[in-house]
This record gives sequence, C-alpha cells and structure tokens, in this order.
Amino acid sequence: MTDIATWTPSATYTDISYATTDEGRIALITIERPERRNAFRPLTSAELAHAISRARHDRTVRVVLLRGAGDQAFCAGADLSERTDGPSDAASEVTPASVLDVQLAIRRIEKPVIALVAGYAIGGGQVLHQVCDLSIAADNARFGQVGPRVGSFDGGYGINLLAKQVGHKRAKELWFLCRQIDAQRALTWGLVNDVVPVADLLEEGVRWARDLVSLSPAALRMLKSSVNADEEGLTGIAQLANDACQLYYGTDEAAEGAAAFMEKRPADFSTFA
Repeated sequence: MTDIATWTPSATYTDISYATTDEGRIALITIERPERRNAFRPLTSAELAHAISRARHDRTVRVVLLRGAGDQAFCAGADLSERTDGPSDAASEVTPASVLDVQLAIRRIEKPVIALVAGYAIGGGQVLHQVCDLSIAADNARFGQVGPRVGSFDGGYGINLLAKQVGHKRAKELWFLCRQIDAQRALTWGLVNDVVPVADLLEEGVRWARDLVSLSPAALRMLKSSVNADEEGLTGIAQLANDACQLYYGTDEAAEGAAAFMEKRPADFSTFA
C-alpha cells in the first residue's frame, strides 16, 4: 500500500516534526532522532509535550498519531549519553522537560492518541506507547525494558500501567528480567491493538484515525476520561468531572442558571427533571 495522506508540515522544532492532514483533522508527531534510535533527551520531551499541547488546543485536530522517524525504532527510551556527557541542548530556548511531562500530556489530551510502533520500543519508549490510547505495531516491532540493567526504573506509569495491560506477572517479567518480546507476542498479550507490515504502518494509522474522526468527539473524550479516572486517582476524577461539566454547560438547565445570574433574578429550575 502507499500512503494515502498528504501531510502539511507546521511548527518548527529541533528533535521532532509536526504535520497535519485531512484539513487539519489528523496530526502526526514524529520523533526525528533516528541516529539515536529516536531516544529522547530533555529537549525532545519538551518539544513533544509542546506539540501534544498544540494539538490539544487546536480545535481542528481530532486525532494524534505518534511515531519515530524511520523503521528501526519507535523510541529507544532515554538518551543515556545526556546523562553521562551532560545535556547537549543547554543552549536551546525551550525549557527542558522530563518524559513524565510527555506521558501526562498524552493522557490529558481529550483526543485519541495512536502510537505507530516500528522497530524498537524499549525502556521509556515502551512506556511512551503504553500511555497512548491505541497502539499499532509494525511486524518488526520489539518491546521491552532495560531499566535495572542501566540503573533506571519507572515506578509510575511504566510498571503499573503495564501491569494493568498485560497482567502483573508479565509486567514483572519484562521489568525485572529486562526481557524483550516481538510484535506478535505483544499482540497476544494485549499490549498492542494490531500488527501490520512495516511498509503499511503509517497508512494503517491514518485509516484508524479517519475512523475516529467520523465518530462523536464528545463521546470519545468522555470514554478516555472515564478510563483514566480509574487510574489517576483524584486527578483523573477531576478531569472526568471537568469534561462532564463542559457537557453540562451546553444544556438549557445550565443556560438558565447563567441567564438568571446576569439578569439578577432567581433561577427557575422547576421545569428540569
């Protein structure tokens, strides 16, 4: 298959790119560090968080696709050279951020985020696709963890969200033993939604995105908030309540309350069940 979308680049970043298609309804965010297997440094995290926020506040965007440049790696996690050699992005005008900022941005955006995973999704890259709403894997994808091997761990979304997705024993197997699994096993375990040939990955992502664009954005928003509320504690409940409140503001009942306040009269809610 050939790519059936025409992409329009927008925004200027150093470590990532941002483009849209279908009259701006689908946004594509790409980590542009293939020479580092798309590993992220603090600048990468800051730009990813900024791009996701951009998509969130763009009324036209309905779905976000997230991928790594090339077909060898979705994201290989943190760039450890930044830890040992010092940050190479110190002169950037963008304030560095942590990968947690990216994870939270993906979970908070009210629109579906689809991870398109080709090649390695290792360490923080594995967690990055986990926090996306849907994941489509190329047939060459590999998933796994290296934390205990390199002196790192993710005790937040990293192991806990994985345990919810694949079960505690399998999550501990990947994290404790630094194991890797291929795309088919990831599909069997429920870690990804589908596996396609690597050459078809972007086109399949566009197909899924177009299916989502055709659906009710409010319903999708509430479904995402509802799932997150179970996992985010009071923060998740607050987000769900905020989304419910936004729907309530569109009702005649809410309009009566606002109108009564502006008109300096008692509100009449007697006609509302």
